[in-house]
Amino acid sequence: MTPEAVIFDIGNVLLEWQPERFYDAVIGPERRARLFAEVDLAGMNEGVDLGAPFGASVEALAAAHPEWAVEIRMWRERWFEIAHPPIEGSIRVMRALRARGVPVFALTNFGRETFDAAVERLPFLAEFDRAWVSGRMGVMKPDPAIYAALEAECGVAPGRLIFTDDRADNIAVAAARGWQTHLFEGWQGWAARLVDAGLVQKAEVGL
Repeated sequence: MTPEAVIFDIGNVLLEWQPERFYDAVIGPERRARLFAEVDLAGMNEGVDLGAPFGASVEALAAAHPEWAVEIRMWRERWFEIAHPPIEGSIRVMRALRARGVPVFALTNFGRETFDAAVERLPFLAEFDRAWVSGRMGVMKPDPAIYAALEAECGVAPGRLIFTDDRADNIAVAAARGWQTHLFEGWQGWAARLVDAGLVQKAEVGL
């Protein structure tokens, strides 16, 4: 069944998201390992992805762990160094689809404020036909409710959607709903899947 619309995750699909790599470079691997063991940065970020205010969330965590306050505040102050670099091959794939008139959506766990800031700094994030952003919706992958919202609003039957994400749990929920799926492990594999689906040609996506 030929897909009618293509859905991209953003983190580690269109934009690298490797906080450990950032902190390794800034404070060293050993100190980073201690930081991540003692401070629930991932939990704080999940709260932001569910709609909690970004700055206040970072400050609350810094206040709770004053010995790590400088490092915790880097999550806000240097966010664009953490969410970096863009994955150029995936951007090329997205633009090739849009040039062919294929609807391209985003389904992403992303904070409200951070997404808005990212769109200003990274214009390709404004190129989707529509983006479903967890921080705006108050629900995040892999909760089936966020997939159901996209289905209800996009006007495309589930079996005609094709979705890529770097997390197997997010992919599994989409597949269970009848979506066509691709576990993202690199832009080349995603591009090849879309070529096989008849949506683009190799030359258009750099293969």
